[in-house]
Amino acid sequence: MRYHLLTLGCPKNTVDSEGMAGLLADAGYKPTQRPDRADVLIVNTCGFIGPARDESIGALRELGRRKRPHQLLIATGCLVQRAGASLQRELPEVDAILSTRRWYEIANLVAQLRQDRYGDIPAAGLTAAPDLLRANVGLVLNRDEAMPAQAIAAPVARRPVGTSAYLKIADGCSAPCAFCTIPGIKGPWRSKPLAAIVQEAEALVTQGVREIILIAQDTTAYGYDWGQRDQLAPLLDSLCASLPGDIWLRLMYAFPGRVTPRLVESMARHSQIVHYLDMPLQHGDAATLARMRRPSPSVAARNIRDLRAAMPDIAIRSGFIVGYPGETEAEFQGLLDFLAEHELDKVGVFTFCQEDGTPAGAMPDQVPQAVKEERRDRAMELQQAISLRRNRAQVGRTLDVLIEGVGDGISVGRSYRDAPEVDGMVLIQHELASGQRLPITISGAMAYDLLGQPATSDDRPPATDDSPQRVMQRRHEGHAATQPRRREGKKV
Repeated sequence: MRYHLLTLGCPKNTVDSEGMAGLLADAGYKPTQRPDRADVLIVNTCGFIGPARDESIGALRELGRRKRPHQLLIATGCLVQRAGASLQRELPEVDAILSTRRWYEIANLVAQLRQDRYGDIPAAGLTAAPDLLRANVGLVLNRDEAMPAQAIAAPVARRPVGTSAYLKIADGCSAPCAFCTIPGIKGPWRSKPLAAIVQEAEALVTQGVREIILIAQDTTAYGYDWGQRDQLAPLLDSLCASLPGDIWLRLMYAFPGRVTPRLVESMARHSQIVHYLDMPLQHGDAATLARMRRPSPSVAARNIRDLRAAMPDIAIRSGFIVGYPGETEAEFQGLLDFLAEHELDKVGVFTFCQEDGTPAGAMPDQVPQAVKEERRDRAMELQQAISLRRNRAQVGRTLDVLIEGVGDGISVGRSYRDAPEVDGMVLIQHELASGQRLPITISGAMAYDLLGQPATSDDRPPATDDSPQRVMQRRHEGHAATQPRRREGKKV
């Protein structure tokens, strides 16, 4: 039996898909990249904003159109939780749905569906709830129902791809942000037990992972559901004590105001923790942030100062929303002033999406789409100059770079300053083996990417039209053309 699993959306979905892949492997299923060769087609959907929903529905509809007799099509993930049974009414080609809060039931659901439809898999020994195991029925939890503990700490052998892997330390969200659909999709915040996180990290390292990226809707809220504050730092301490010294730990999705002195000290003290932090700030104007139900700019400014004081070389990434309801030109200028003052290393700018079921979706004074896009372009133009300046400051430094790809005389990798998918790359004028982490001397800088040479290499060929330098330039030109799309992802 073979399955084809398509993952859409954010890194949290990637982790859930890797968990599902492990469960299906344990049940005897083999993965295939070709849908036409699969017995089971699975789409792990995203339902965060309108464009993501459209992409997920399009993928389900296309697989459904090409579905052969005896193939099953299952929709899982966030869109399922948000749309519920109406998804199957809209897409009758979908055989079953499984919400993002019950991904760990995937193997049982597949087995029961095949047994019900075709009688080719014994149903004995199945452990899922009866209401889950009926053809054309899935399980979707209520909005306020917390994610089951098994979804947080399911004992699953993940199947990561590559030398970097995401590790989800919690799920759900209890933040009051007025624009966000995540609490309704994921439910209240649930932290994963510390021992389970350490065990999963150790298992990833044994599979060859060299970089572990800690993620959650808000990593700095770790332990809040247990009534314990400031627990991310002790978690980092435990991970650093358990993992080899050459492993990178990267921290994403920190909430402004929860970047505590204890957390900053832990990040600065441990060599495994890269000097990088993703801290979505959403805006730079106090009035806009108040309507968003987010912390004030002064809170973010304090966090930035504390991080840079403890780690002068830290790379700080953030995301901002433009065109929020009621955003005036003066408020937008407040965002531009914030960007100019604090000069963050990496920034994504996103236009506001009006979402049903959120307070912001019902607010008056919605901003026209053309104004949103014009403001996004102005903010990105300002930030590109800042990013270029910050990148040029790296020229002459020797940075450890994790090599991820090679070809045409060029290697592509990431330094500590670059998270996968959302940040830039280091382009190196030599072919180096993937999976290594090597010292690279930075020789050039662009708005998003850096150029480098192996720190020990003195044999630099002349710059002719066919030289690696020219190949690197052509490669970057093609890469740069994709930058706006790469940086306008679905989740800030």
